[in-house]
Amino acid sequence: MIDLILASSTEVKSAAIHIDWLSLITTVASVVSIFAGLFFVLAGTLGVLRLPDFYTRLHAAGMTDTLGAELILLGLILQSGFSQMSLKLLIVGFFLFITSPTATHAVAHAAYKAGLKPKLGKYKAPEIDGDVK
Repeated sequence: MIDLILASSTEVKSAAIHIDWLSLITTVASVVSIFAGLFFVLAGTLGVLRLPDFYTRLHAAGMTDTLGAELILLGLILQSGFSQMSLKLLIVGFFLFITSPTATHAVAHAAYKAGLKPKLGKYKAPEIDGDVK
């Protein structure tokens, strides 16, 4: 504390302005990755709510949830740094990367074998009461 009092004003200013750039870049990259993952998860949710049949809903959910979850995990790995937690998150991401598309394919194949037909042709979204034409 006494060294800070005795230091010149330029030394104090340079010490106060020092920024840890690596930490800042890592934090910004993790926040961007987490928000991008959130965007894809919400887009998949919107697809499940708005698309017409089982197969298109399954496609929206399977594709966007996998990408969204992977981006969120990447952001968490960047936040945790080089640690045991980042290794655990990487393993979770690997298993998610392998199992999510496989499970989506298995569900779609089971629906096809059960006789569920996809909607073909031009699709018109249902009208909601109160829509202005």
